[in-house]
Amino acid sequence: MNIFDERESDIRAYCRVYPVVFDKASNARQTDEDGKEYIDFFAGAGVLNFGHNNERMKQAMIDYIQNNGVTHSLDMHTTAKRRFMERFVNIILEPRGMPHKLQFMGPTGTNAVEAALKLARRATGRREIVAFSHGFHGMTLGALSCTANQHFRAAAGVPLEHVRHFPFGCEKICQDCHLGCGMASIDQLRAYYLDSSSGITPPAAFLVETIQAEGGVKVAGKAWLQSLEKLAQDIGSLLIVDDIQVGCGRTGSFFSFDDLDIDPDIICLARASAAWARRWR
Repeated sequence: MNIFDERESDIRAYCRVYPVVFDKASNARQTDEDGKEYIDFFAGAGVLNFGHNNERMKQAMIDYIQNNGVTHSLDMHTTAKRRFMERFVNIILEPRGMPHKLQFMGPTGTNAVEAALKLARRATGRREIVAFSHGFHGMTLGALSCTANQHFRAAAGVPLEHVRHFPFGCEKICQDCHLGCGMASIDQLRAYYLDSSSGITPPAAFLVETIQAEGGVKVAGKAWLQSLEKLAQDIGSLLIVDDIQVGCGRTGSFFSFDDLDIDPDIICLARASAAWARRWR
């Protein structure tokens, strides 16, 4: 019995499918202890946008550590944070006319979603969040409440409350979808929230992925997203775009919604950027 079987938790996934021990990695390839090479399509679940041990990134990290750069600062100011923020604002936000502010937390996507939910609830004074069918937003309790997959949700062990799910507005009507996706879904959603006798009160925010990754690579329709944004504005809710799996350049431009003519109030980013931006209304 090796140390993994003896001491590591049984709550494991990928290592059960690929029972090898990886030893080295370079760019898009990993090498196991026996010298066999594998092409790494996981890329750390989207973390490694530039591959393993990219030479320029590796040298920058070595230089930073050798120059005694600050490696942990809580939320205090550092020159490294200033440099990152200035470049992010100059390269990403200002060219798009985005007045968003940056909020830093842990590097994982679920950290970003949790913070976005708290901000939306505090800013609006409301409790409920609207998420969508087949969406995936993380595995901590708040984000998991917004995740639709019952397999993931069942692992919580407690009720997942204060989130309501509605059909996702696919660009093309899915052949395997019987949930009523498409523009009809947003029309029905508007009717619910504008009817004072529907029994449904306006939410703090709508949380949506423009392209669902875990949910089966489903693409939201442009008109549907624009209608969702308009509905949020009309009823005083925030629009949160979860860009964790498809942002940071993965669709060709930095944000996945760059050509969709929407202006989210909160944008969740993680992994490759380890930051997310938000704007107060």
